[in-house]
Amino acid sequence: MQIGTRIITRKLALRATILNGDSALQTIVSGYNVTQVAHEQAQCNAKFLWKRIPPNIISSNPEIAAIWTVGQKLWKKDLAGTYQALAIYNWTEPISNIIRALEERVRERALNLIGRSYSSISHNTMVSMTGLSNEAIAQICKERKWEISEDGTTIKPTPPVQPTPLHTSSEDQLFKLTEFVSFLEN
Repeated sequence: MQIGTRIITRKLALRATILNGDSALQTIVSGYNVTQVAHEQAQCNAKFLWKRIPPNIISSNPEIAAIWTVGQKLWKKDLAGTYQALAIYNWTEPISNIIRALEERVRERALNLIGRSYSSISHNTMVSMTGLSNEAIAQICKERKWEISEDGTTIKPTPPVQPTPLHTSSEDQLFKLTEFVSFLEN
């Protein structure tokens, strides 16, 4: 996963560098690149990619600054701020699809974290961690079979079902190890 993210980041940086002459196109590609890397949960790579974007491109396009605001919130693990930053800007079409996918990914990770980490959680905390409305939280709780207290102030999540690990034979493990070492050497 980490190697693939590095390759994607390098390709995106190269794509932005090639477009050095066309500032309008570079603006679009730069915004797309930072959003794509943030979607891949590689905030460190997004930060370095952000630093490569020329200052004139950043100042000429408010959408790139809005993308970076989202990236900063993700970096600080500020879920409530992330949802606010995602909702406050009217995203353009090529980036809006990635933004929606990013929002869903962040929300799903937050819901899995809640399920694994909390035996009970206040309704207000759940609202801030998921960025959902009261009705949407009630629907999510129903879908995941989480208990809601009678007064509606406390939610009792259940841990997500972890798939049972498949037992692989020693030969399969040896083959995977050989492939990995071969990859590292080449």
